[in-house]
Amino acid sequence: MSRTNISGNSSAEGFFAFSRAVRVGGAIHVAGTVATGDDGAIVGEGDFYAQAQQALRNIAAALDEAGASLSDVVRTRIFLTDIAGMRDVARAHREVFSEIRPASTLVAVTALADPALLVEIEADALVDSAAG
Repeated sequence: MSRTNISGNSSAEGFFAFSRAVRVGGAIHVAGTVATGDDGAIVGEGDFYAQAQQALRNIAAALDEAGASLSDVVRTRIFLTDIAGMRDVARAHREVFSEIRPASTLVAVTALADPALLVEIEADALVDSAAG
C-alpha cells in the first residue's frame, strides 16, 4: 500500500519531523492543526472561533491535497486551552460538519505549543482507496 506525506504551513513540521497529513490507502490522518495562515503566522489571536475556522481551513487544504474533502471526515479531535471557548469552537465545527457529523472528541488542555494558540484540531478521513 502506498504512503503519501502532505506538508502544511507549520515551521514545526521540520523541527518535530511530522507531516500535516499522511495518506495510506483510503485512510487520511491529519495531524493536530492550528490557526496558522499561509505565511505561518497565527490567525485570530485571542479568538476561539476565528482560530477554529482557520484550523478547519488548514485541514480542508491538507485533505484536498490528499485527494479527499471535509465530507470524507469520520473523526475529529479538538483541544482547547480553555473550556470557556467550547461554544465558539463548536459553532465553527458545526458550520463545517453539521451534515457530516463525524465522531468527535473535545478536550481542555493546559497549553498548546504557542501561548497565542487556543485551539488545535485533528481529523481522520476515509476515501475509496482506488481513487488515489
